[in-house]
Formats: sequence, structure tokens, C-alpha cells
Amino acid sequence: MKTVVIDVREPFEFKMGHYPGALNIPPAAIMQGQPAVLADLPRGTRIVVYCRTGARSNSTIPFLQKYGFTDVINGINKDQVPRFLAD
Repeated sequence: MKTVVIDVREPFEFKMGHYPGALNIPPAAIMQGQPAVLADLPRGTRIVVYCRTGARSNSTIPFLQKYGFTDVINGINKDQVPRFLAD
């Protein structure tokens, strides 16, 4: 199954550099309701969420779990993401 990588930093931060192929969905968008881009994903899809330090990504995990996603990982930052992709 494909892994989805979500960068929860703000758009201006995302533009400064991000993990290749990452979706940019800021925390406020996740907390306001399931983003449409995630609606059709199987609930067992591995989602790696990251920001700059891991704090924002950690705070969004419970919301993604509330939307039914069961394999959500805090990837900390873009440099750490690759270690969560190998399985």
C-alpha cells in the first residue's frame, strides 16, 4: 500500500522546501474537518506527518485518527521522513 506524506507546515514554509511528493495540509485545515484530498484514501493507508520539529505533526495525529486512519506516524521533519517509508 502506498504511503502518503503530509507536511503540516504553513504554505510559506512548504515553499521553502519539502519532502518530494508531500501534500501540504496545515494543522488548521486538518482540525476543521477531513481534508477532501484524504477522503478517498483507504483508512489503513500509512500516513507520515511532519513539520519542522515534530510538534505540529504530533498535534494533528489524533485528528487523522478521528477520521479513521489507523497507521499515522509522526515523521518529525522532512529529513527524518525516509526512515518511516522503508518497510
